[in-house]
Amino acid sequence: MTHDHDLVLRPTPAQTEAALNPPPGRNGGDLVVETLAGLGATTVFGLPGQHALGMFDALRRSDLRYIGLRVENNAGFAADAYGRITGEAAPLLLSTGPGALTSLAALQEAAAASAPVLAISSQIPTAGLGGGRHGYLHELPDQAASFRGVVKSVHTVRTQSQIPSAIAAAWKSALTAPHGPVWLEIPQDVLLASTALPMVTAVDATPDELAPRPELTAVAADLLSRAARPAIIAGGGVVRADASGKLRQLAERLDAPVVTTFGGKGAFPWTHPLSLQSWLEDRHTTDFLEDADVLLVVGSGLGELSSNYHTFKPRGRVIQIEADLGKLESNHPALGIHADARLALQALLETARERTDPTAPERVRNLLTRVSQRIAAQELTLEQDVLTSVRRALPADSPSFWDMTILAYWAWSAFDPRNTNLMHSAQGAGGLGYGFPAALGAAAADPTRPVLAVSGDGGALYSVAELATARQYGLNVTWLIVDDGGYGILREYMTDAFGQATATELTRPDYVALAESFGVPGVRTSPRTLETDLAKALAEPGPSVVVLPALLRMFAPTHLGTA
Repeated sequence: MTHDHDLVLRPTPAQTEAALNPPPGRNGGDLVVETLAGLGATTVFGLPGQHALGMFDALRRSDLRYIGLRVENNAGFAADAYGRITGEAAPLLLSTGPGALTSLAALQEAAAASAPVLAISSQIPTAGLGGGRHGYLHELPDQAASFRGVVKSVHTVRTQSQIPSAIAAAWKSALTAPHGPVWLEIPQDVLLASTALPMVTAVDATPDELAPRPELTAVAADLLSRAARPAIIAGGGVVRADASGKLRQLAERLDAPVVTTFGGKGAFPWTHPLSLQSWLEDRHTTDFLEDADVLLVVGSGLGELSSNYHTFKPRGRVIQIEADLGKLESNHPALGIHADARLALQALLETARERTDPTAPERVRNLLTRVSQRIAAQELTLEQDVLTSVRRALPADSPSFWDMTILAYWAWSAFDPRNTNLMHSAQGAGGLGYGFPAALGAAAADPTRPVLAVSGDGGALYSVAELATARQYGLNVTWLIVDDGGYGILREYMTDAFGQATATELTRPDYVALAESFGVPGVRTSPRTLETDLAKALAEPGPSVVVLPALLRMFAPTHLGTA
């Protein structure tokens, strides 16, 4: 009788030969890249630095493709997007101290969005570790401590023999639900020292499955089957679990209207008769969800944005499916089911009874009409026209990456992503500078389709150095920069709160001339010509920049009780 724990990975004859006769000139860095290749990685992102040179030297002896960005934080954003698009753990190679710390904001976004990033950093030489003040370049008393509150797990290597297992453990952690960034660090001398260890040829890091408890899904299925007015909130967990098909099947079986969170864009078809779309920052939607007698929340923690700034107060029974244990019932009491969204939805499909509600599509239409009427009363034609032009210009199967800018805030609520896993933004952690470097990572993941990045002029200034990256690698990204002369949303917030804005106005470059100085085509457009100019730029291979001078406004919020 054979037990699962008796099974081992057995090397092929070629792998055995490579292990017994490894090529000369290998060091600890080779163990890193060999392990990554053994795990299935094909592309790595990063930035070299003095302590990390052993890893980067080893890259030239490997088949891994390297995409080097100009700022570590941007390299982290690129890896984040690569992980979101592919579902693979994206390796991010960094150096010690300032290089490592510069990646923190990107890793926070990856953590908030559950993007699988495998960050591998160098460390000062082993002799300098332990918290003493030895005076090494880039020395920190405890570098890993800076990351423990940000990433999903931290892994430490002190000898070469630890490298394959530590990387495999980190890889498994990054890809076990909930996905997320992980941190691993290796001292400089360990990376540089020659190694007599055999080549790494067989690595197993299969992620654990997070299955729901059957007694919980049985109760949930019964509640949903007997509900009078069920509704569903679909979050980013549905997208990450590739569970949008199962969500649609369940919604149709229950005749349950579905709203997607901003992180869950594309989890449910935008024009489906049961689609409430994404108007979560609208009191009409909040009222609709509060009226549900059974509310199924899948892959969302119902945080600030998803709860209309915590004004949402459900009156019915809440069922919450969430892979992140810390988010389970963190904002509302619920029947909490700690599980991967795909596995939990499959369990509900196997047990929920069909219910029919002919009024559901009509109630959905009425809600969307009220939302539309509220927006129409605010005279925001320019903003709606610009967003419509972007949607028409962008191919239906192209991904888009949105920075923290007014047009992105509109897109969260009003943009039809056309499909799952195509629209991404930095709304998880809310940092500036995400859109363009993230789009570069997506283009590296799939060069067959154009990618759109959207930034304001303030956010664009975080990322202009990556025009060199886009040009160097010929990445197929069109960057739309909406230039309103400053931090537009902060200008609006401060004017509303204090009567005038402070520190929001910016001197900025001629973005078209700047792009062209990098060898990247640029064009200045207008709201009238945006659709044509953007479509033309997206149709041309390689990077391009489209600059739209426009002062956009946000629709009035409803959580303040004023609209």
